[in-house]
Amino acid sequence: MSTRFRIERLGVQGDGVADGPAGAVFIPYALPGETVTAAVERDRGTLIAVLDPSPQRSEPACRHFGTCGGCALQHWERDAYQEWKRGLVGMALQSRGIGADIAPLVPCAPHTRRRAAFSTRRSSGGMVLGFNRAQSSDIVPLEECPVLLPQIAERLPMLRKLAGIVCSCGDKPFRMLVTATASGLDVAVSDQGRLDENARRLASSFALAEDLARVSADGEIVIEPHKPMIDFGGVGVSPPPGAFLQATAAAEQAMVELVLAHLSPAKRVADLFSGCGSFALRLARKAEVHAVESDAAALAALDRGFRFAGGLRKVTHERRDLFRRPLTAKELTAFGGVVFDPPRAGAEEQATQIARSEVPLVAAVSCNPATLARDLRIIVDGGYRLKSVTPIDQFLWSPHVEAVALLEKPRKRR
Repeated sequence: MSTRFRIERLGVQGDGVADGPAGAVFIPYALPGETVTAAVERDRGTLIAVLDPSPQRSEPACRHFGTCGGCALQHWERDAYQEWKRGLVGMALQSRGIGADIAPLVPCAPHTRRRAAFSTRRSSGGMVLGFNRAQSSDIVPLEECPVLLPQIAERLPMLRKLAGIVCSCGDKPFRMLVTATASGLDVAVSDQGRLDENARRLASSFALAEDLARVSADGEIVIEPHKPMIDFGGVGVSPPPGAFLQATAAAEQAMVELVLAHLSPAKRVADLFSGCGSFALRLARKAEVHAVESDAAALAALDRGFRFAGGLRKVTHERRDLFRRPLTAKELTAFGGVVFDPPRAGAEEQATQIARSEVPLVAAVSCNPATLARDLRIIVDGGYRLKSVTPIDQFLWSPHVEAVALLEKPRKRR
């Protein structure tokens, strides 16, 4: 049975929200101002028909839109989409009582995403490779993807063949993380089952024939014909299998420019949750940098990049779990600036120590507006002034948004 709804707004996940008799109903692929019919189960609706479409409704860029769960908003006009995504950051800050001027969204172009985590499994019809259907474990087989770099999207058939070679887990789904690097595609497979010698031999021969940079399985390198290389501001880094990397090079560069400009007066900088060094190695052009990260392999990659680069100042590193053992306020006194870029959970304990410190300049980078707002509230309550917040889109047509917040602590008058 279908019900008629008027869509009032978009929710934070990009679903249309209607006010039903029992409360809010979330209807994917419906836009504000539209009248639609939907089949409802609890607070979720399945769109059946758009009776009165929004003038901002546009033609999706991909044939898979509406079934593939990778994109939520291909059907919305660009300016409205970008303003909504900017508003996600503003709403998160307002929820914590933080007033700030939100800069215009730094947009994301199609065909720029340099890494993708595909789901794949063996089926009766062969290997299936794609993204999961929204709120489902079903895999939608991909034939195209306007989000991805052509280096990845054009090689989907090849990746399906490789998935068939490394699949040792029956019909259970497994993960294939594909990254476009300067030396070719880096393919990190996980949960695929134990590879026997024959599977390793076949995968190695396939990688050589297809000119892949590297193939790894559950963190172990199967073959590495070319060392995968990522450019961090003129410093080449070879990340370990499955290492964190910003989704697009353009978004990374936008973040870096904001952070570098803000921290430019600092002669010594702490880069917390440093990963493989996307900030640290660029900051080291003008400042001494201490990089802190819990992943030993990522730190090793950062250190190798530093040692083989020229023109950098001193870069030290420390393996440390910043969730359990954040840098203390006393330790932070050694630095003129701090940048931190934590996972989605944020950095509550580290933010508490920053708030207690006297480090003059802080840059907070986040992929989760909610935890960013929580951490900023802590730091602002510690006496810092929020100078600016810039939202950055690197997950095109999705509800995910990055942000860079810049803070400073006024000097105490003597």
